[in-house]
Amino acid sequence: MSPKDLKRLFLAYRFEIQAYLVRQLQDIETAADLTQETFLRYAQQPATSTVLQERAYLYRTARNLAIDHVRAKRRQQTQAVSHDSLAEIPENQPSLEDATDAKERLAKLHDLVERLPIRTRRIFILIRIEGYSYADAAALMDLSISSVQKHMNQALRSLARGLRS
Repeated sequence: MSPKDLKRLFLAYRFEIQAYLVRQLQDIETAADLTQETFLRYAQQPATSTVLQERAYLYRTARNLAIDHVRAKRRQQTQAVSHDSLAEIPENQPSLEDATDAKERLAKLHDLVERLPIRTRRIFILIRIEGYSYADAAALMDLSISSVQKHMNQALRSLARGLRS
């Protein structure tokens, strides 16, 4: 589209499109911005595309921009909240009792892992801590996948028993 054609369209429909947007949004400044954006979108059309109904295209673009603006504004809306209400929101941290309990369970789990037979412990650490697959752990330890699976089953049973007691 040539700058001359764009100028012709802008002069012909600018006030009409802007008035439409003011009615939709009840905001003169936003309507002016979206009017410019409407014509910018029109100007950015690929040279290969042809718009047969220029006025309809401009209205449809303006309407879509207005809808997008309203949706974005709704997502950004916040409401004032009193300080007392904020104080009632629980902290996103565990209680002291929960934190102590978790530390104790972690220490117990660490102790149980240390008591596993060396090969079983190494396989457990490779798979559960370091994220290796069974096949990778088997290759690294020069074992069959079946053997690695048996060691993992043994480790998991032993740890589950230890944590229950």
